[in-house]
Amino acid sequence: MARRDQPAGEPEKHRVNERIRVSPIRVIGPEGEPLGIMPTAEALAKAQESGIDLVEVGPNERPPVCRIMDYGKFKYRQSKRAHKSTAHKTKTKEIRVRPKTGQNDIDVKVNRARKFLEHKDKVLVTVIFRGREMAHIEEGQRVIEGIIAQLEDIAKIEAPPRQNGRRMNCTLAPK
Repeated sequence: MARRDQPAGEPEKHRVNERIRVSPIRVIGPEGEPLGIMPTAEALAKAQESGIDLVEVGPNERPPVCRIMDYGKFKYRQSKRAHKSTAHKTKTKEIRVRPKTGQNDIDVKVNRARKFLEHKDKVLVTVIFRGREMAHIEEGQRVIEGIIAQLEDIAKIEAPPRQNGRRMNCTLAPK
């Protein structure tokens, strides 16, 4: 069905049919075959003959590129493509604990990490050592291994626990 113009209030992204004012134009057929350079009126007549629209797809080219196609389908595909590009971007969220952090506090942090992993985000588990805690690195190792054990059903280890100065880090990714 040939479309005459765009509805009021809709921003003009592509000129369609009579809205194409430039002449001559380079025309591409409905199957993607080049039809050559021709006057706009002739291209519009070909589009109406086949019962579909003439859509300007390359307005910045000289001469402008127009295609004979169904504008409704074209807009639908464009919106699908735009929707696909807004997919979830994986972020890295961090939970921080200390070797002396109580079990209830660790459980709260683990539940928070579980929510991050369910939303397809990575989790960086950090154990921070202060002062004399550096003498008991095995305590920090025990805490981080406990957190990993609690999250093993929903996460996989992307980077194993390793000491980095006064911090011990481990990265977990969703399964």
